Amino acid sequence: MRILLIHQAFVSPEEAGGTRHYELGQHVVECGHQFTIVTSDLNYLTGKTHHQKQALVMEEQIAGIRILRAYTYASLHHSFVWRVISFLSFMLTSVWAGLRAGPVDLVMGTTPPIFQALSAWIIAALRRRPFLLEIRDLWPSFAIDMGILRNPLLIILARWLERFLYARATHLLVNSPAYREYLIQQGVSADKIALIPNGVTTSMFDPAARGEKIREQWQINGDFVVTYAGALGVANDIPNILRAAERLRKQAHIRFLLVGDGKERKSLEAITEQMQLSNVIFTGSIAKTRIPEVLAASDACMATLQNIPMFTTTYPNKVFDYMAAGRPTILGIDGVIRQVIEAAQAGIFVSPGDDQALAKAVLNLANDPQRAKEMGLSARAYVEKHFERTQQSQEFVKLLESLV
Repeated sequence: MRILLIHQAFVSPEEAGGTRHYELGQHVVECGHQFTIVTSDLNYLTGKTHHQKQALVMEEQIAGIRILRAYTYASLHHSFVWRVISFLSFMLTSVWAGLRAGPVDLVMGTTPPIFQALSAWIIAALRRRPFLLEIRDLWPSFAIDMGILRNPLLIILARWLERFLYARATHLLVNSPAYREYLIQQGVSADKIALIPNGVTTSMFDPAARGEKIREQWQINGDFVVTYAGALGVANDIPNILRAAERLRKQAHIRFLLVGDGKERKSLEAITEQMQLSNVIFTGSIAKTRIPEVLAASDACMATLQNIPMFTTTYPNKVFDYMAAGRPTILGIDGVIRQVIEAAQAGIFVSPGDDQALAKAVLNLANDPQRAKEMGLSARAYVEKHFERTQQSQEFVKLLESLV
């Protein structure tokens, strides 16, 4: 079985970001199949190139997975228009790379961005192969709710493209149960939708570890450390975390780690400097292989999103990492992920955008470390049972085999 995935933002464990497709692809290879990924030659978080040499397509191997890096115009972190231009450039070069990738039995697209899913459909149609469409975010609904996509004509075109891809996919794959309900409401047959939720390889994390080297490196020994690990983008509502940190500035033993990168990082660092928040540390991007050590150095973790109705449908990757690390989650996201945290007794929910409640939750856990520890252990047990990547990888291979 030969699988081709088109995924502009693919990352390996040596990079920062979610490694869902690396882990799924690795299991496909271990089962004796071929897995090829056409991805960008730019890092999605930093916008930096992977190779010094400029070429339309560069090839490499990562853990048996064949990687084809297609040229992408370097304007990801500019304005919205230039960001779309970067997406469109990858859409064109990924089709070129995909058509020259050798024999394939199934083409898989993933969205967002939605343009790369169109690339996957074009390749599948030209090669007359099944087309599996994975929905990781509900674009364009998220963009519309956030106010990023406002032009009525563009909204009509985006909705049309969304329906077009849903109708032409052989099968759809979602990573959140709420996405499945959304697709059914859009008229997609329930039999056409598979759910493999976001999850985690729990063996990567040791709940008993304390991350001593990280604590020494960032001079946080003896502190209660609360960590946000993920993208620093508009959707993530990092200013809310900064306002919570300002409320706790007199609590000298509480430190906030913001681990990650993104288009908002520079402005967030400027805000932090203006607010004179000495209790906030920006670490920059950290490779996924080091995230277990970072979370081990943490006493609690945070996940936040803007207070937008559509965000209640999402399963953020970072929350499952927090749980696998055995750390309690302070959750500023309502909806399906809140149901997971509450069912697992794995943290504290606070209303999205409520910095006062966020600060109070941090302080409560800092003053009750035994409660924090118990939540973390409960989180670990729950994620092992319900969101283990090894089991999900087996389900993924079965789905591919059924479609091929």
